Amino acid sequence: MEKENIAVGLDIGTTKIVAMIGKKNEYGKLEILGVGKSKSLGVARGVVNNITQTIQSIQQAIQEAENNSGYKIKDVVVGIAGQHIRSIQHTDYISRSNPQEVIGGDDIQLLIDQVNKLAMLPGEEIIHVLPQEFKIDGQSEIKEPIGMYGGRLESSFHVVVGQASSIRNVGRCIQSSGIELSGLTLEPLASSDAVLSQEEKEAGVALIDIGGGTTDLAIFKDGIIRHTAVIPFGGNVISDDIKEGCSIIEKQAELLKVKFGSAWPGENRDNEIVSIPGLRGREPKEISLKNLSKIIHARVVEIVEQVFAEIKAYGHEDPRKKLIAGIVLTGGGAQLKHIKQLVEYITGMDTRIGYPNEHLAGDSDEEFSSPLYATAVGLVMNSIENKTQSAVRKGAEISPPKVASYLPPVDEDQDRRQEEQEETENKNSRKKEESTGDKIKRSFFDRYVDKIKDFLDNAE
Repeated sequence: MEKENIAVGLDIGTTKIVAMIGKKNEYGKLEILGVGKSKSLGVARGVVNNITQTIQSIQQAIQEAENNSGYKIKDVVVGIAGQHIRSIQHTDYISRSNPQEVIGGDDIQLLIDQVNKLAMLPGEEIIHVLPQEFKIDGQSEIKEPIGMYGGRLESSFHVVVGQASSIRNVGRCIQSSGIELSGLTLEPLASSDAVLSQEEKEAGVALIDIGGGTTDLAIFKDGIIRHTAVIPFGGNVISDDIKEGCSIIEKQAELLKVKFGSAWPGENRDNEIVSIPGLRGREPKEISLKNLSKIIHARVVEIVEQVFAEIKAYGHEDPRKKLIAGIVLTGGGAQLKHIKQLVEYITGMDTRIGYPNEHLAGDSDEEFSSPLYATAVGLVMNSIENKTQSAVRKGAEISPPKVASYLPPVDEDQDRRQEEQEETENKNSRKKEESTGDKIKRSFFDRYVDKIKDFLDNAE
């Protein structure tokens, strides 16, 4: 019987930590088996600042997901974000010793390795090198150079850079929670897998993921990621502004934003007022919804303008770089009322809200098709692509007692030999199936995960 490919994604956000267990059903859609959610303590603007609290929050989310699904989690694919992430465009080339030989995967790997040696600022490391378009002997706009002839192979690269210590801290938290790290994915890329269609990526689209602590941007054109950025503002700064502006506590500010908040002040009439209970027998506070909207509007405009500055920096005004599919908003902040209209007004670009429901099985809980879960869904999809067996059914690992006494004696060596042979065959078949191009695209962070694991093992 074929083993179930159970995948697990872990979204470590500033406001919440989500552990999601899923598998592909017979129609190729994602069936969610269990979700665990906990309040994120110890993470600020996407960066771990308290190891102990983060470990507790991760364990709580993992435990809840295991209880809901009946599966035991072994390893997870984790999303990486935070204000320390930045991206650069870089062009590099290699001169091939024999132009009469066809270009192979080794040549591309050599070019990527060369980019990986770029000098970075102290404490920074390259975590992701993505080839964009290739140029062979001056011939440009080549998407697949493998199999072609040429002496000079050149490519433009999208290079994602981050603070090594921040990423290692995430690795430490996961390891200390009693689970393994099977993969790392840039969170805007995970969200894009969940909410964008291939047509949008081809036409040109900007994905804006408004989280609690940060707002992530990923720009696609011609099916290739062109630009990524992390803006260190999110939904939490809006709540802080409400707290200060209305002189109320944080919990009330968050509730006000979710229930009555709007990014468009013109919507509310002057006489619309909400009453907030006073603290410890004090008089209730009356807050005008128009004032509330003005506070929210001012901060959302600031966030959107910073994102739009990044879109301009990519060069979307150039006709060749035009983003025909416009903007897609996702993340918890995308649920704010009238935010779509405000983004359209500021940027002049078509905008829609991105829901991950396109990839979910029909019988999935409606809650999981919310933009709030876009990153978690994308991480599970990434884990499925990596063919990880990240969770096992509880009790499946324990063999039932007494049955063995009724069975004929087993030649354990023969069983072991057969398993080893099957494993070798599987590896070989995987090697044959995978083209060199796929090797590059298969996992952005494969080698980086190994580097983190080595670092953590040595640190002990």
